[in-house]
Amino acid sequence: MITYQAEDIKLPAIERRRYTAWIKAVAAHYGKKIGDIAYVFCSDERLLEVNRQFLGHDYFTDIITFDDCEGDILNGDIMISVDTVKRNAVEYGVEYLEELRRVIIHGVLHLTGQNDKTPTDFVLMKQKEDQALAMFKTMQ
Repeated sequence: MITYQAEDIKLPAIERRRYTAWIKAVAAHYGKKIGDIAYVFCSDERLLEVNRQFLGHDYFTDIITFDDCEGDILNGDIMISVDTVKRNAVEYGVEYLEELRRVIIHGVLHLTGQNDKTPTDFVLMKQKEDQALAMFKTMQ
């Protein structure tokens, strides 16, 4: 099951059924199934607090993915700072919802085992995000 919730902000206006179908399709593309994934949308301040508490990082980020996968079943919590996503959309010259979708699927790609730590992995991750975003556009 995929859930969408908000902490300290209003939940973004997304088409939950369409997003859920899309996320399941992307997972299936990587040979995975959805178990329990919780999307938590929050502010910069909340995600900074989580980043400090659980990862020991003292900086803002757009997403933190907590992986609790078991084999081919994707489980985890994906926290997204809507504040950072909005700023990044302006910086990258894209619509807010487009950047939000990129970040949403970025977390799922991490759960499927994709990484972005090295420069090569970063480029590959962007390509996989682009592929997933193209899938979204074909879904009703």
